[in-house]
Amino acid sequence: MTDLEYLDHAEALLARVEACCDSINEKTDADVDNQRVGGMVTLTFADRTQIIINLQKPLQEVWMAARAGGFHYKFNGQEWRDSKGTGEFWSDLARYASQQAGEPLAFSS
Repeated sequence: MTDLEYLDHAEALLARVEACCDSINEKTDADVDNQRVGGMVTLTFADRTQIIINLQKPLQEVWMAARAGGFHYKFNGQEWRDSKGTGEFWSDLARYASQQAGEPLAFSS
């Protein structure tokens, strides 16, 4: 994948994360604050815990730091997969955000 292709996919992922947070805030009682600065989105939950998603351009990865740990995702042409082969970005984000919010939250591509 070229650097330009990576950036297109990675920027679309960050934009979708922001849109999902906006939708969650409109449709549920969850209060998920999202702030974007450059290639990083920070989600802050009511209990003040955070999930940080940022681009790692030299590695063509997206990194997610949550209370559950740190995770690295690479785009395989169809989806963002954990570099250790243990998960997919959107399902992992939904699981970790739900844990930190204390209620089920839906994130999807």
